[in-house]
Amino acid sequence: MKQLILENKRVLLRPLEMGDVDSLLEVSLEPEMWAVGSTAIRDRAELERYIQTALAERDRGESVPFTIVDKQNGRIAGSTRYAAISSQHKRAEIGYTWIHPDFQRTGLNRAMKFAMLQHAFEVWQLNRIELKTDERNEKSRNAMLGIGCKQEGILRHHMVTWTGHLRNSVYFSMLREEWPDVRQRIFGKYDF
Repeated sequence: MKQLILENKRVLLRPLEMGDVDSLLEVSLEPEMWAVGSTAIRDRAELERYIQTALAERDRGESVPFTIVDKQNGRIAGSTRYAAISSQHKRAEIGYTWIHPDFQRTGLNRAMKFAMLQHAFEVWQLNRIELKTDERNEKSRNAMLGIGCKQEGILRHHMVTWTGHLRNSVYFSMLREEWPDVRQRIFGKYDF
């Protein structure tokens, strides 16, 4: 998969690389981010494995992982990616998103999702973007609804989390034909 950079006035999404370990380590060690996550990063070795896995997926064309940079202050805020990419079916997932609490509720996530949705629908011409989260993660569920996604359903006992919890995953999506309305109605009031 080609190295992709997405950017607007607020956020820079640049390719994740092993050289990001030092910058992402401080961000990733915030326990609050992993409270209801399927995985957790608790030390340098786990972060290195996380990045290695993401880069291997990128090499196989399965995902496009990014490092998130907040352009307001030039700080690295976390990571996200396009995942489960299916060229045949013209769909992908936006996921594996973790943003340090200092950057949550600042508009950074919205700017990032706008950049990713815009590229997915307007450049890649995908038919569908999927997002999913733990049923217990109300903050994430509300954020997905807040950017115009539609909840599709809940897959019961879909995953076993790093704590051993049987996660029920809530699935959301956005379709290409919904994007023009969402772009104007939801994102149109922001200057990205």
